[in-house]
Amino acid sequence: MASRSRATRQGGRAQAPSGSRRPRGAPAGGAGGGRCALVILAAGKGTRLRSDLPKVLHQAGGDSLLGHVLSAAVAAGIAPADTVVVAGYAAERVAEVAAARGGVRVVVQEPQLGTGHAVLAARDFWSAYDCVLVVHGDMPLVSAATLRGLAAALAAERAGAVLATATPASPRAYGRIVRRRGRVVAIVEERQATPAQRAIRELNAGFYCFRAAPLARALARLGNANPHREYYLTDTIALLAQAGERVAGYPLGDADEILGINDRRELAEVDAVFRRRAARRLMEAGVTIYAPETVTIDAAVEAGPDTVLEAGVHLRGRTRLGRGCHIEAYSVLTDCELGDGVRVKPHSVLEQARVAEGAVIGPFSRLRPGAEIAASAHIGNFVEVKNARIGRGAKANHLAYLGDAEVGAASNIGAGTITCNYDGERKHRTKIGKKVFIGSNATLVAPLEIADEAYVGAGSVITGAVPAGALALGRARQVNKPGWVAQRRAGRAQAQEPEPRR
Repeated sequence: MASRSRATRQGGRAQAPSGSRRPRGAPAGGAGGGRCALVILAAGKGTRLRSDLPKVLHQAGGDSLLGHVLSAAVAAGIAPADTVVVAGYAAERVAEVAAARGGVRVVVQEPQLGTGHAVLAARDFWSAYDCVLVVHGDMPLVSAATLRGLAAALAAERAGAVLATATPASPRAYGRIVRRRGRVVAIVEERQATPAQRAIRELNAGFYCFRAAPLARALARLGNANPHREYYLTDTIALLAQAGERVAGYPLGDADEILGINDRRELAEVDAVFRRRAARRLMEAGVTIYAPETVTIDAAVEAGPDTVLEAGVHLRGRTRLGRGCHIEAYSVLTDCELGDGVRVKPHSVLEQARVAEGAVIGPFSRLRPGAEIAASAHIGNFVEVKNARIGRGAKANHLAYLGDAEVGAASNIGAGTITCNYDGERKHRTKIGKKVFIGSNATLVAPLEIADEAYVGAGSVITGAVPAGALALGRARQVNKPGWVAQRRAGRAQAQEPEPRR
């Protein structure tokens, strides 16, 4: 990633929200620092990503880059009402994501004339606050602790601005922090730095906290005498120092927080950081992970102690695993809830499913959205369950489809059974009672109810209700024709005889 002052350039006119309001903001961390607004810079397209998707909507660690930043803000105590996203390229798509996060507000920067111009575009939003946090929407590793720490440092240092700094082991193409007698006096971008300045190891991380009034004055004085003719937020640091405002540095404890996204390689690098963090967090909580380098775990996943994850497992979204679960190789779980002691055998795919304690799923099972599997139930090889509840101890061990259905406790669903839930226009439900036995290759045509302890004969097509304790048969009577095979062969032989010559 190059300088944090980069911005995508497009034609148009500047837009900002009209009017101001009284802030309701929660402090991000420091007593005495007043109320803070959060400004997230998200206007760039991300040209080097070679994508039509806005940069901040690319995914890493199971969420969009912007989504991670918004989650960190909430964890820091910053309410969605006190957050504004400055969008530019495909602003309507960015606004959809922001709206889904508690109604976060969006303003549009048109044209995109640099990071300073972006903060200025949101001035009507933040001008009524005491302080302003500014972060980049393409830096998803920013932590809640950093946001709180910046606001606390602003108050403790009695500063006009506090900026996060990092000293990574490997230098990066970031702005250098210039100090005089220990105080921050400027940020110099690498392309404009002298050889001596490039040797500075303290880098600008790209996160800031300003007092609102000095920031407004500095933005009013910004110039654009640079090759891109843009207004850089980093230039406000020198302007604040020249005006006598104290500017303090806030060293980051985790240098990974400075990682941002400009290309697919950097996207993969950040995604790997999220995955390592998630695996480490679960292992520290008592989860065994075999071959953790092969396992994909999203940032929001949770798992109880003594759970085991085998190689190639993917845990996505907000999946929650109980204690003592065992997820076997190459299974994929998305937004699922599993109770204690659930076993998922290899190559199973579960999405938005709930599985109660002691149930066994797989191998090669598919649970689609709305599947609810009760305690000690078994769902086996090539069984698909959709919008259906499978009762306690019930079993569907082979080659079945159960859609829009209810299966009672201790019932058995034979191999090849299907619920015909769709009539071409509407979905209908099948209700199967307790201790029901469904024979192999049964076709259950909904709407249908099969009462407790009933039996359905193998190969039956069932279209009507089955009373409790009854046997239902829905197949043609078997007919045997003795000698049929020999007669058929004789007929074939006669048909193939050549005609006699005349």
